[in-house]
Amino acid sequence: MEDLPIDTSHPAVRDYLALIRLQVLTPLSLLVNIATLMVCTFMVNPNVGQIFELYPSSITPQPYMVAVYIVGIYILQVGYCILLVFARAPETKRALIKGCGMPLMLSNWVMALWAISWILQAFLISTICLGVLLVLLLYSNIVLLVYHAPTNKRPLEIAFIHAPLRAFLLLPLNVLFANSLFVVLGKTWSPGEPQHYDRGQWSGLGVVLGVNLIGLLVIAMRRDIVWCVAATWMCASLWSQSPKPYPIMVTAIAFTVLHPAALVISALWAWFRGRRGPRRGPIALPPDEEALQHGPNGAPQGERSAREVDAEAIWG
Repeated sequence: MEDLPIDTSHPAVRDYLALIRLQVLTPLSLLVNIATLMVCTFMVNPNVGQIFELYPSSITPQPYMVAVYIVGIYILQVGYCILLVFARAPETKRALIKGCGMPLMLSNWVMALWAISWILQAFLISTICLGVLLVLLLYSNIVLLVYHAPTNKRPLEIAFIHAPLRAFLLLPLNVLFANSLFVVLGKTWSPGEPQHYDRGQWSGLGVVLGVNLIGLLVIAMRRDIVWCVAATWMCASLWSQSPKPYPIMVTAIAFTVLHPAALVISALWAWFRGRRGPRRGPIALPPDEEALQHGPNGAPQGERSAREVDAEAIWG
């Protein structure tokens, strides 16, 4: 490093080098993630979707809908990689470098490890991978929200930074982590014993109710379109996979309706408050002519009231 003609300890140089590393490593991690999941889906037996069917639980999602969701995440990440190369605004570069660059790159590697461990039926390792994935994505989303908040002035950041990170987070949060944990804890039944489909239904109901109540609050308070679409899709993936315990089925269907409804109601409320405008205080009437001719104490202008003290006369 001492032989380089530039000062690598300078903050601007370090940010530039970090951006270059991300421009190389992030597309590579995405390609590894895509290639691994493609191999684990189409070239091995049993594949990722068949493992879901071999170990059904009360919160097992529909594998086809999860696959479509993951493809959507990949498409958004392709846009992220393009933005990573062509970003020029300093705010966008800071969000990429300090907000989500390294956690997203690591998340792609962890997702690939999860796919391998899942088809090998090493469920404890797959659960650990999903836990690490959840922590990485939760951290990056919090950093983006606190230090690089989305703004309508930079729509590309919303579309290709905040959206893929948010959608990626909801994959382990709403479906994969809890389902993998249920498999590890033995809360599953044999595919040939559908009469035991209610095994673990109350713990499954707690999971579905908890994550969706959190999502409902986020959607209502922040009017988060990405969270609304992702959470609705995850709920649909639950009730579309049968058999399902009746309480979980009803809860998933209810939140499939409640998430879009909360977004619409929150948007209408914000629009209605904007139309009403800020609240104003009472109207102040202009002073009359007599008030203008007298001072604030009622004495004529230029004269002191009886209670007013002449400071100059006291202090000289």
